[in-house]
Amino acid sequence: MTLDDKPEPVRRAAGFSVHVFTASGGAVALLALYAAIERDFAICFAWLGLALFIDGIDGTLARAAKVHETAARIDGVVLDLVVDFLTYVLVPVIALWRSDLMPTPVAFWLGLVVTLASTLYFADTHMKTKDHWFRGFPALWNIAVLYLFVLRLPWMLSAALLVLGTVAMFVPVVFVHPLRVVKLRIVTIGVTILWFALASAALVQGLVVDWPIKAGFAVVALYFLALPLVRHSPWAE
Repeated sequence: MTLDDKPEPVRRAAGFSVHVFTASGGAVALLALYAAIERDFAICFAWLGLALFIDGIDGTLARAAKVHETAARIDGVVLDLVVDFLTYVLVPVIALWRSDLMPTPVAFWLGLVVTLASTLYFADTHMKTKDHWFRGFPALWNIAVLYLFVLRLPWMLSAALLVLGTVAMFVPVVFVHPLRVVKLRIVTIGVTILWFALASAALVQGLVVDWPIKAGFAVVALYFLALPLVRHSPWAE
């Protein structure tokens, strides 16, 4: 018996429950924000990891529950963007500002620029291509700032990477959506799982890690940065 065969109240409840699940990412964002303010960065990124998990599966649940029919009063796309802005942009910027990764004034002003640019990016109607790639760097500042915490680069290099990422949101390059892009899907999901394992290990160690984990983070980053080069390759099906 599929959802379509269920009584209408059950179908509506299923659709609304998916929206509540998506909205729970906003509550998780508040927990992460509190941890960032308290400089408990491992806990902050643990909460952001949970938010990333919620964001990774809520779309599949929404399609299964047909929320556009069963809970149409709430716009799932807008809801998702609101939560994503909190977890992908605002909380990581606060974590960066509260950290010792770079001088506080530099972190503040870079955070201001990142937030402004990301606000424009989230409103871009051409954010995704027809084959589900992101057009421009998809404002994954939760991941980018985690990399800065793990790699502990010289602060000027970290600042330069933040500027580069900000510019990359508006240049004609594509970035993969690991769960929706078809080409190299199995491999990409495998690398994504590897990244979650590395991130979990880094969090357990309080973001103070040895070179094997740093090397793993670098390899994963190189894989995802190389993927656009094979986007139209016939062998990468």
